[in-house]
Amino acid sequence: MDNNQPRTTTRHLTPRKAFLIAFDAASTVIAALLSLLLIFEGVVPARYWGQFKDTWFVFVLIGLVVFPLFGFYTQMWAFARGTQYLILFAGTTAHLFLSVLVFQLMERNYTLPTYILFWFLLTGAVTAIRLLYRFYQSHRLVRRSRRRSKGNERIRVMIVGAGAAGSQIIVELKTAQSRRIPVCAVDDNVLTHHYRNNGVPVLGDRHDIERLAHEMRIDEIIVAIPSASSETIRNILEICHRTDCRVRILPFFTELDGGKVHLSDVRDIRIDDLLGREAVEYDMDKVSAFIRDKTVLVTGGGGSIGSELATQIASFKPALLILYDVYENGVYELQQDLFERYGRHLNLKVLIGSVRDCKRIEQLFLEYAPDVVFHAAAHKHVPLMEDSPGEAVKNNIYGTYNVALTAARCGVPRFVLISTDKAVNPTNVMGASKRLCEIVIMALDKIWKDTSFAAVRFGNVLGSSGSVIPLFEKQIRHRHPVTVTHPKVERYFMTIPEASSLVLQAGAYAKGGEIFVLDMGDPVRIDKLARDMIRISGLVPDVDIPIQYIGLRPGEKMREELFLSAEQFVQTDHKKIFSLTQVDDMKYLKKEVAKLEKIIGADEELGLSCFMKQLLSVLESCGDVNVQESRASLPDVPYDPHVVAGQSLSENRPYESV
Repeated sequence: MDNNQPRTTTRHLTPRKAFLIAFDAASTVIAALLSLLLIFEGVVPARYWGQFKDTWFVFVLIGLVVFPLFGFYTQMWAFARGTQYLILFAGTTAHLFLSVLVFQLMERNYTLPTYILFWFLLTGAVTAIRLLYRFYQSHRLVRRSRRRSKGNERIRVMIVGAGAAGSQIIVELKTAQSRRIPVCAVDDNVLTHHYRNNGVPVLGDRHDIERLAHEMRIDEIIVAIPSASSETIRNILEICHRTDCRVRILPFFTELDGGKVHLSDVRDIRIDDLLGREAVEYDMDKVSAFIRDKTVLVTGGGGSIGSELATQIASFKPALLILYDVYENGVYELQQDLFERYGRHLNLKVLIGSVRDCKRIEQLFLEYAPDVVFHAAAHKHVPLMEDSPGEAVKNNIYGTYNVALTAARCGVPRFVLISTDKAVNPTNVMGASKRLCEIVIMALDKIWKDTSFAAVRFGNVLGSSGSVIPLFEKQIRHRHPVTVTHPKVERYFMTIPEASSLVLQAGAYAKGGEIFVLDMGDPVRIDKLARDMIRISGLVPDVDIPIQYIGLRPGEKMREELFLSAEQFVQTDHKKIFSLTQVDDMKYLKKEVAKLEKIIGADEELGLSCFMKQLLSVLESCGDVNVQESRASLPDVPYDPHVVAGQSLSENRPYESV
């Protein structure tokens, strides 16, 4: 047989379909007969009785024409839902009108009550047979499932949410070939209490979850309220986690495909479900306007933030996306992922190099002329930088200065620095170095007006490499004690996509000299976060896995801040994104820089004190001298292998006049 021949689209007449056709045809005649008998109380007048004997076949013929046209025999009635049954109402209604029309033309009309009763009886018959078939098939599936799972213990499920989503989950649990059986439901709407939702009793609200879980021996709780706020979900999950049940959740409507929900949509709890923060929606149209058809450079492109930034930037169709990173493995994996996702439509260039390397950075800017720079390259591990402060200075401060200065000299329109909440009143080397990075770009913004320099501050990023979440996950996976620095320590958290979107939005809003921060809601207590992570792994804190308090590490604070007292809030076009005006009081800045240098305490050989003194001097005098003099007075980039000590950058830059 030729495999290339097209398949036939003819639907075969199966025994089940033949039975339905025969039943529907018979129903038209029986419904007509019963309507006559009921209307005339069993004594049908000779006129109508003779008329029925002569024309009964008309009902059958109309049914054989109308019912297939309305799809009576193309539906999978074993799995039908409410809207599909509307086909039956439409078909029987069409049958009624055609019957009236035909009998009118034949001048053999029946009474109006007869027609009305006929429609009700016919609709009831064709609907009832299909409902019976569906229930029969569902019962067969359940019995088959029970036979297959014989010997396996049944999973008793509580549904939180008795609305539309919860109802659909209950139906699927009852019809699916699964060991899960819905036992009860709870809902905060008191009007649903003491009713049954698809046979499952609604026994209370969220405050009854603990009691019901114990009394009804619940094994699993499914939270099915996709329309609820993050704060409501967080509160419900806190209550659920007081039980010993496994807790699963139906995602928010924004995460679902289409309006319907299915059992397959139910997933395990993720840590971001426990934050209780509403997801921030960004103005992606504005972002698209300044990314599309532009050359965009992301330094540190292989890191947690850099890679997500690159992924989001790629979706806005830049003319060229350049990823620059010193660690080739991470950026190589990202390159493969981007090519797999966007294929030939993405113009991508991956370059390996250090932000400390002046010559390499200069070559990059001259060859590719980026329009936008996102500077995400940095050393960010707090404890490691406490032990290696010189590397924080060289990579974070001097690396930022090198990239930003080259961007300014090449006339790059926008430069966005990725900063951190640890830069606010810092007590550690990493935070102090990032605050000095902010001062560096503020100084360059004052001198180079053609380049808009901005910074973005945000708190801890869920799942970023080296953050507390992967550490906790590893400890829980290996059943090791979960180490928490202090029971009362708090941190702000956001997801990697949210942080990256904020950076892109800041780039779109930037006019020069701003620091952008996000309204991050309430901080999260790390101790509670650790306990929640143990619970969502199906374990019990302090029973299966102990919490071990190890004390604050050097340079750590109990609670981070998002802005300095001297900084002023400015509302942006987005209600959850704020712009902070940079502090330009030189007396304040000199005191702050002196304090930051003391925190870092790096070797004098690094020249940090001399570097910052010279930078502040230029910043202080930039309003009194012309721009060219200010630019010429900027300090060199220390510890660059391609610049001779004491040599000014301007002596080796052919584009200094840019």
